[in-house]
Amino acid sequence: MQLQLTDDGSATIYLPEIDEHYHSVKGAITESRHIYRDCAFLHYPSSDKTLRLLEVGFGTALNASLTAMAASASHRVHYITLERFPISIEMAQTLGYGQFVNPDIFQALHKAPWGESIAINEFFEIEKRLCDFTCDSLPNSIDVVYLDSFAPEKQPEMWTNEALSRLVDVMNPGAILTTYCAKGEIRRRLQALGLVVERIAGPPGGKREILRATKPV
Repeated sequence: MQLQLTDDGSATIYLPEIDEHYHSVKGAITESRHIYRDCAFLHYPSSDKTLRLLEVGFGTALNASLTAMAASASHRVHYITLERFPISIEMAQTLGYGQFVNPDIFQALHKAPWGESIAINEFFEIEKRLCDFTCDSLPNSIDVVYLDSFAPEKQPEMWTNEALSRLVDVMNPGAILTTYCAKGEIRRRLQALGLVVERIAGPPGGKREILRATKPV
């Protein structure tokens, strides 16, 4: 694992063995804010019920940190995140995210034990699951999905029809899924599984388009 600075000044992790980054090199914090917090979590209608959010790929906890900071009385969250190969707390501390997110929240997310549901603040609780997304059981009744796996050419098993079908099956009617991956093949697979898929503008200075998919009511 190597630390790399992205164009917006925030860091990401580079894996030379598969030639892949955890975030866009155009901007890690910009990508997470736009694709996941803004276009998925905050796009979901406000409610007095607790929203159930499923993240595929805990990674650096950047998505989780931004979501915890945005949680409120009208956007309460039970955040379930899946990760097969978590980074160490020591690696997380080298990222320098304290200037972009609440450092106490960031630390609490990384220190939260795996396999338990832990309250991070009054509006946000996290459940970290150490598991293989492609074959282990998934939580049900999901309202929002952050599909943040490595790219299809790097992790093709995460983007198969079977894998995506597992996600669609646990989504509630009206649930929203967003992903940075706007490849035509992925869009068609999601459509074939019954989701209404739209191409929307990508993050400033980054990808031109991303995907947002909604499960019909």
